[in-house]
Amino acid sequence: MTCRIFLSILLLVSAVTGSDRAQVAVGVESVGVTVSDLDRAVDFYTGVLSFRKLSENEVDGEAWERLYGVFGLRMRTARLQLGDEYLDLMQFVAPEGRPLPVDSRSNDRWFQHIAIIVSDMDRAYAHLRKHKVRHASSGPQRLPDWNRDAGGIRAFYFRDPDGHVLEILNFPQDKGNPKWRRTSDNLFLGIDHTAIVVSDTDASLRFYRDALGLSVAGESENYGTEQEHLNNVFGARLRITAVRSATGPGIELLEYLAPRDGRPYPADAKASDLVHWQTELIGRNAELAAQTLRNARAPFISSDVVDAGLGKSFLARDPDGHAVQFVEK
Repeated sequence: MTCRIFLSILLLVSAVTGSDRAQVAVGVESVGVTVSDLDRAVDFYTGVLSFRKLSENEVDGEAWERLYGVFGLRMRTARLQLGDEYLDLMQFVAPEGRPLPVDSRSNDRWFQHIAIIVSDMDRAYAHLRKHKVRHASSGPQRLPDWNRDAGGIRAFYFRDPDGHVLEILNFPQDKGNPKWRRTSDNLFLGIDHTAIVVSDTDASLRFYRDALGLSVAGESENYGTEQEHLNNVFGARLRITAVRSATGPGIELLEYLAPRDGRPYPADAKASDLVHWQTELIGRNAELAAQTLRNARAPFISSDVVDAGLGKSFLARDPDGHAVQFVEK
């Protein structure tokens, strides 16, 4: 059974010729995250957040070791769906990785989350409280109306059983993808985006926009007591840039203009560690994609382009260490 465990992003490369570009056609597909206990994680995401489990798989062998850069790998995976979007959970049965740092903060550069759209913020928050989720925000926050790009959005951060931060989000009528305004009886609707903390938005745009071909979909600068309490970071002032492909969830680049004391992604992190989230890139030519990222001097997690049963594939890192994966389709 094919196992895909990643978050997708668009790959059209400005550094290659027009004929080369025609070989690369990609879209955003899913987000993946390493968990310590797959059964517990599946129970949480399906039982509390209404995801639907689509498949489960267990893999090992040299090709998977080369793909993930983890020797002696044995990995259990599950693919979940909410609305039109997918989440992939992976547990490294061997070797077990390290837990999240207990003092992780929302401005540390290993921070990544998914934003789950809800139809009713008050009801969703009450539902999460009923299930005794751990808060990462003090409570739901309504971003102020003076903020033209974000005013009226309501949001709340909380944690899954491993401590990964998740977000529930509710858009006002004048913001967000129109699909989130469709009438629905469901409380949890789908994944709007994944957010990653970056040190330099311009450097990240050279990676995600210029090398990988995503389009900038929106920008804002958020600050004030509501933003501070959402992120649980005193004095938080963020430059937020949304990038998207034609399909799938977007990626929000979160640059903390203040405070500037967020810690870098651990240099020795592995895919088996719980700091690991990843982004899946699907396209026509994995070799071309790999060469493009090598030209951009992106660090590679994989030893090379590998076929582990997914199709030709590899993992690499963005300028701040966040993992992306390309799979040839």
